[in-house]
Formats: sequence, C-alpha cells, structure tokens
Amino acid sequence: MRVPRTFAALLVLMAAVSCSAAQGDDAKPGAPAPVLPAFQRLLPAPERAVAAAPGTGYPLGPGTVIRADPSSPDTREAADRLAEQLRATSGLSLLVVDSDEREGILLRIDEGAARLGAEGYELTSGPGAVTLTARTPAGLFYAVQTLRQLVPAAGGGLVQGGTITDRPRFAYRGVMLDIARHYFPVGQAKRYVDQLAQYKVNTLHVHLSDDQGWRLAVDAWPRLATYGGAGEVGAGLGGAWSKEEYRSLVEYARERHVEVVPEIDMPGHTNAALASYAELNCDGKAPARYTGIKVGFSSLCVRKEVTYRFIDDVLGELAELTPGRYLHIGGDEAHSTTAEDYAAFMDRAQESVARYGKTAVAWHQLAGARPADGAVLQYWGTASTSATEKGKVADAAKNGHPLILSPADRLYLDMKYDATTGPGLTWAGYVPVRRAYDWDPGTYLGGAGVPESAVLGVEAPLWTETIGTRADLEFMAFPRVLGLAELGWAPKTAHGWTGYARRLADQGPRLDEQGVTFYRAPDVPWS
Repeated sequence: MRVPRTFAALLVLMAAVSCSAAQGDDAKPGAPAPVLPAFQRLLPAPERAVAAAPGTGYPLGPGTVIRADPSSPDTREAADRLAEQLRATSGLSLLVVDSDEREGILLRIDEGAARLGAEGYELTSGPGAVTLTARTPAGLFYAVQTLRQLVPAAGGGLVQGGTITDRPRFAYRGVMLDIARHYFPVGQAKRYVDQLAQYKVNTLHVHLSDDQGWRLAVDAWPRLATYGGAGEVGAGLGGAWSKEEYRSLVEYARERHVEVVPEIDMPGHTNAALASYAELNCDGKAPARYTGIKVGFSSLCVRKEVTYRFIDDVLGELAELTPGRYLHIGGDEAHSTTAEDYAAFMDRAQESVARYGKTAVAWHQLAGARPADGAVLQYWGTASTSATEKGKVADAAKNGHPLILSPADRLYLDMKYDATTGPGLTWAGYVPVRRAYDWDPGTYLGGAGVPESAVLGVEAPLWTETIGTRADLEFMAFPRVLGLAELGWAPKTAHGWTGYARRLADQGPRLDEQGVTFYRAPDVPWS
C-alpha cells in the first residue's frame, strides 16, 4: 500500500523532531536506559539528523559490500578501516572493493561540498545503500565512526534510514596524557587514541617532561632520558620513549586523524632536566631526582645562555619529529621564577618554537607575560580564579590569541568523582560526570569578555600523580571524557543533561565490549 506523500512527509518531520526533543525528556536517576532509535543514541550528537519512516533503512549483512570511490585513494583507506572495525566489533567480514556502483556501503569524497567544512560529513541510509560523503578524509573518517554506532550490536540488521548532516562546533577537541609523573608506554597512548578517535576527538596532547621524569630521547642531551627518565612518583622505575616510538605514535594517531601536540614544560616543572645536567642550574649543582607530587619548586636558570641552547636543541629535535602545527611549552606554576625572568624566558622559548616553523601553545599564565603573535593559550582556571587573572586571558583573546579551555573543576580528569572514589586529587573539588559535561565552552569566559569565536576548543587533561595503571587511567577518564567529546563536537542546541545521560548510558555496552574500565556514575541510567 502506498503512503500518501503528505503523510510520509509528516512521518519524516515527526522523526526529526523526536531526534532533538529526546534531549530534554525526563528520566529518573539510576533507572534503566530506555531503548532509543539509533539516531538518538549517537554520541556526540550530530548537528542534524532526520530519520526516515520506520523500516526503510539499509539491511546490513554478510553479503554487504563496502565500495570505495576508485578515483580517491583516501576513500579506500577509510573503507579498509571501516571493514576492520566492523570485523573486530561485530564479527562481520565485509568485502571492500573500488567501485562506483550504488549499492552497499558507499564512501565518497566531494571536494566541492563546502557546506561540510573541514571535518563534516553527510550520511544517508536507505533500502539500497548507506552513503558516506565528506569534503576531506577527516570528515569521511568521522562519518565511519558514526556508522559504527548505527550498526546493530549483533552485527547484521537494519541501519536506521534517514540522513545525518554533521560537522563539529569546535575545531580543537583534545585530551592530554601526562606520562611524566607516572610513565606509560607508547602502547597505552595508542590505545587512548583508538578509544577517543571513535568519539571524534582529534588531538592528543602528551605531557613529556616534569619534575618527576623526562620521557623522550633527545640526541643532543642524552642523559635527559637515561637519567632523568629513570624514575617517577613513588618508587617506580620510570622510562622514556625512543624517537622511533614517538614517531610510531604520531603516525598511528595521524591515521586516525588525531594530531599529537608534545609538551616540554618550562621554565618550571623541570627538576628531571636539572638533575640530569648540572649546568642548567644557576649554582651549577644538580639536585636529586624527585619522586613526590609538590609543584613550583624548580626552575631552569633563566640568565644562563646554556639554558637557551638547551631549549633550542630540545624543541628543534621535537619539531623534527612532530609534523603537527603545535609545540606546547608549558609555562605554568613557575613559582620559583620571578615575573621579569619568566617573561624574558618565555620570549626566548617562543622564538625557538617559531624558528622551527611551529605555533607555540602554553598554559594561560603566558597571558601575564608577552604571548607571541598567534600563540595559543590553554586556560586551566576554576570558578574561583580571580577576575584579574581572567582579565589577562580575556585581553590576550582580544589580541588574537586563541584559547583552549581546560577548566580544572570541569575537565581535569585526575579530580576524584566524589569522596567514595579513588584514585585522584581534590584540589579543584570533586568533578562528577554531570559537572564535567554540564557547562558551555562558548560562554564559559563570556563574563570576562571572551566571545565564543575566541575559543579554539576544549581539552581534558589527565595528570598522573596518583594514576599508575591502565585500569586507573581508564577509570578516571571514562565516562567523563565522553562529555569532552560531546562539548567539542555537538551543536549547542543538543545540550541537555537528561538526553546526554541517556546517550551516555547507551555507550556502556560498547565500552564493556572494548574492555574499557569506567566509572558507572549513579545518575546515569546505565543499560
């Protein structure tokens, strides 16, 4: 029986409304998650999703063929990855071919699709095909991640019919992994990349040095890794990545459209370097290695010229290893450096970054000195940060310095969820799952005069003073880091705790299947 056109149109309209209205539905905390249509379960929420009439989707099964556009090698890479990921999670082993036929799963790059931007995509699902279209390889990768969530858990089945048109709210969607306080091998960083790229996180910031350890080999200063890397918080042995290991991470991340941003913290947080080379100390005496968790007691000797040879060598080698745009030079908690010396030092450090063709990123304390043209500031203040400090950050933003928002009382993943959970710290207060999600990056510093246009994006740092195992790392990150993904990608109109909590709950089985240790927050209606 044919459905009248007006009635069919009404069905589509009702489906589109239900996709957005579900964000604000009421739900009792701790109650089982209701079963939602597939489009309404997506995390992060797409910019626009219009569902077709029930039963009109694509029937995915063992005979489905994944078809890459033969005119674009990038589509073949994305198609191969989709086949690999579906095989791993659902057991489906789908054939991948280079073909322009119009049935199966079709992957296309349309460089003329300006509406999709640099990372956006369009996904359409109907009885004959699922078509993924993007302007760039990154956009196609994110389309694949969305399709993975639409595939029924059992593998084969109906992929919901309709159209998703999607692109991110913010360009920078990042996480930071501190491997200095506790050492983690490259394999753990790669695992984190895989876990987060599926949620459209596109940046991995790696904190490579601190008082407790130096974690990357530097040819010009070899004792940094061999001596400065041989320790960590507590009694652990520490460790350091070789250049080859670092390169392998950069390439692994690139294949998943994640940019690696390396950080060498300076002029403070440098005891591991000072212990490795006596000449970097003003008195010429190397301190002992440090295994505690205090901050602010160390500083490179700002008035020695060898200091600048040191940072130039380190940043030069790091730039050569890092194809991405950014080098992070720290700049926080330099309590043992005078304001005058701090400003002079950061001037020289930024000059080194520019000399190697990179853009400097620094913690927001750089706003109180002289940020170089184009430098990016990473804000880690809290609700109690003074108006004066916020004002300096706002002035920097007005002068053209993009901001990455990492408010410690919202996005620091090393803060405890509550008094009953561990490990973690509490200096910025407890950060339960709802608090990590329920704020707006676009207006967060609006009271200080920072418009949304000045916000490059958001980043969730994971400091590891109290975190030394994979299980603890994942427990502290998940599920809060999915809130970061949602804030960075989803449109502002999708924001709402009840709808988000339902979609988050739907990710529980997915995380279980992937072997992720996560905190089952009591106010999320887990399946």
